[in-house]
Amino acid sequence: MVVVESMLNLSTTVTLLGAFLLLLVLYRLSCDSKSQKEGKEPPGPKPLPLLGNLLTLDLKRPFDTLCELSRNYGNVFQVFLGPKKVVVLAGHKTVKEALVNFADEFGERDISPSFRIITDGHGILFSNGENWREMRRFALSNLRDFGMGKRGSEEKIIEEIHYLKGEFDKFEGKPFDTTQPVNYAVSNIISSIVYGSRFEYTDPRFTEMVDRANENVRVSGSPSMMLYNIFPWLGPFLNSKRIIVRNLLKNKAEMTRLITELLETLNPHERRGFVDSFLIRKQSDEQSCKKDSYFHQENLLLTVGNLFAAGTDTTGTTLRWGLMLMAKYPHIQDRVHEEIDRVIGGRQPAVEDRKKLPYTDAVIHETQRLANIVPMNLPHKTSCDVHFNGYFIKKGTTVIPLLTSVLKDPSEWEKPNSFYPEHFLDEKGQFVKRDAFMPFSAGRRVCLGESLARMELFLFFTSLLQSYRFTTPPGVSGDDLDLKGIVGITLNPSPHKLCAIRRS
Repeated sequence: MVVVESMLNLSTTVTLLGAFLLLLVLYRLSCDSKSQKEGKEPPGPKPLPLLGNLLTLDLKRPFDTLCELSRNYGNVFQVFLGPKKVVVLAGHKTVKEALVNFADEFGERDISPSFRIITDGHGILFSNGENWREMRRFALSNLRDFGMGKRGSEEKIIEEIHYLKGEFDKFEGKPFDTTQPVNYAVSNIISSIVYGSRFEYTDPRFTEMVDRANENVRVSGSPSMMLYNIFPWLGPFLNSKRIIVRNLLKNKAEMTRLITELLETLNPHERRGFVDSFLIRKQSDEQSCKKDSYFHQENLLLTVGNLFAAGTDTTGTTLRWGLMLMAKYPHIQDRVHEEIDRVIGGRQPAVEDRKKLPYTDAVIHETQRLANIVPMNLPHKTSCDVHFNGYFIKKGTTVIPLLTSVLKDPSEWEKPNSFYPEHFLDEKGQFVKRDAFMPFSAGRRVCLGESLARMELFLFFTSLLQSYRFTTPPGVSGDDLDLKGIVGITLNPSPHKLCAIRRS
């Protein structure tokens, strides 16, 4: 009897599975028929049932696989991540046309399950519609008021550089990991703009917030979270999801405490930072009984969290790439030292020195290009049906503007896979802008902190190279420094140590 029941259960399971697969095939056929009527879909590799093209992708470095696929299928093609269709845009001309000339059509953010955990549609980075417009507009306006990219920011950065040098000096030229001191220094810039004050590197509230935010950036882009985005039912079995949720809850609790402290001493006539501006606007909307206001506690927490994480990880990661590249290529570091010594000497570098330091500026730009820290961009989504480059892309389709294919486009860069500062220099050694330089993305979703990041990178990099020579540890050669990096949402340098030796 037990054997009979088992056979019946097995038969039922097989029947249901067969029916599901049949329905899936019929659904795909009906979609294909409908798509043919609407227009030609982008080409792409043939997907497997349920899995799509997952077996084709290297989940540890999916952007490399997508670049390879673009060579076979062109600059607009589609892949299936499980049952989900994703359109990939590759190459400088294609990505720029989509993000700039079709800014509205490709301007929505695709909010995958892992990003929904982080923001639930609030904040700036992972929101859409009126909430996104209101939060981005308010953030841009107020961040500028507090000196983002202006003289006020320059003073904050220069002050922070002295603290960072103090941290480097503690190692007395011995090997150390640059990750935490660099991230703390960069995070203090956005913290001073958001909260109105910097933190000590010994303050555990601050350091733990930075470390947790950076861990979430790394874990959110891991292969396991990529699988979670495709098959959300895997969530309960994934430790990576538990890490993200734990870090989010702890950081949200700490930010709530910081905001409460600011609220208790809030003076509407003397705003100290972005949080004060938000709290004043929130109180105003509450007093006027404004319905459907976007200025509520959840948006405040998520917007501050977005600014804190994005303002730390991207710039800190790029700066660490730059220092590592100097140790890897000492002959390039020699030229940077020579230019800084000749033009600036011993005084503090300033933003206005950028035009007088073309080679140093070229090195910074080439670092951003080769480091390629957001290789897949953040995913976009079409806001409507769109005909693009001869293909029909349906409303609501996830779109990946492949930034690595722009920053390493062989038709735009002489040596796309090499560290070659001459990409940004003319025959006279003067700095030249390049249209394919797009590390901050473009269009409606361009990084809102671009001006601040550019200022930070120049001042931190120039000041550190003025004071130190960066070398590999004894017994380690430049060839041992890996340029592949560690993949998360951003591409971080592989674990390494450097020696920061004071220059006389």
